[in-house]
Amino acid sequence: TQHVPELVHPPGTVTVELELHHSRFRPARLRVVEGPTVRFVVRNTDPIDHELIVGDDAVHRRHERGSEPFHEPKPGEVSVLAGETGETTYRFHERGTVVMACHLPRHLSYGMRGEVEVVPAS
Repeated sequence: TQHVPELVHPPGTVTVELELHHSRFRPARLRVVEGPTVRFVVRNTDPIDHELIVGDDAVHRRHERGSEPFHEPKPGEVSVLAGETGETTYRFHERGTVVMACHLPRHLSYGMRGEVEVVPAS
């Protein structure tokens, strides 16, 4: 079975380091407790540019049809040039599964997708 990192934390901001390597997210699955803001530190070790888009279905539909080759950092969105590191934040306030994806041409179809499972605080 695949190990899914679980973030146990006090209230506030939690930092998660993501690596973009061979057009994949590492880790590709995360589990967070409902409520925190997650600060994603995204390190692109590939020789090509990528992006991290975190959000609901509407966000991903917009980006699938979009033509933005570069995103200024804003909550849930960051472009990360080859060999560079970028940051974005996202607040996980509802239980369920939130998708992370790269919507640059052909990246999603290649498999550049991940999930964040948001679980209730116990």
